[in-house]
Amino acid sequence: MAAAESARAQEAQRAERGSGASSGSASTGDRVEFSAGLGQLAHAISTYGAERAARVQTLTALYQSGGYRPDSASTSRAMVSEALSAGVE
Repeated sequence: MAAAESARAQEAQRAERGSGASSGSASTGDRVEFSAGLGQLAHAISTYGAERAARVQTLTALYQSGGYRPDSASTSRAMVSEALSAGVE
């Protein structure tokens, strides 16, 4: 049965190619364009990357100068909260 379906699919593809315009143009099927959406996504990623790099640089300078004082209690609460929320999903 799979062989018969495969043969029909190949035959349909040949018929579609044969019925195309003789000018060599592409098939007249549906078309999807991603360029605008991908451009916006690339911009968002780039912006996020630049902001994150600036934040890391600021934290690096604070740490090296001895001015970085992390709140261990707050950090542990956030870690536990995140772990619990991940388990709920």
